[in-house]
Amino acid sequence: MKGIKEIKIKKISSNGGNLSFFEKNKDINFDIKRIYYIYEFSKENRRGFHAHKELKQVMFCPHGKIEVEFTNGREKQSYILDDPTKILVVEKGYWREFISLKEGSILCVAASEVYNENDYIRDYEEYLKWEGKNDEGTI
Repeated sequence: MKGIKEIKIKKISSNGGNLSFFEKNKDINFDIKRIYYIYEFSKENRRGFHAHKELKQVMFCPHGKIEVEFTNGREKQSYILDDPTKILVVEKGYWREFISLKEGSILCVAASEVYNENDYIRDYEEYLKWEGKNDEGTI
């Protein structure tokens, strides 16, 4: 899908451990205004079930293994986040679901905007109508 990029970010290793990071204008093209994380969701439990009209995100899993499924109503694509140096850069407009594949997994998200309930589409049928009217589309 054109609006989702999987990127391998830099890892700096030392005797004290590993450090990884992503940066604006190198890895992502937007300012980060909110960071949140999802944790303690049990194995095989699904979350998400929404799309964003304007919000862009970076998703990564610093611990565990999470499957992220995206659709634009016409095609579906899944990504596995199981390495702290693997990130997904997600443009607006994609319906998403998250599945914990390993107990104790953590999904971190850096978002381009502060929380705004009006940016969410939480009904899949409503999403399909919105996506069909969206001139930019997500294909």
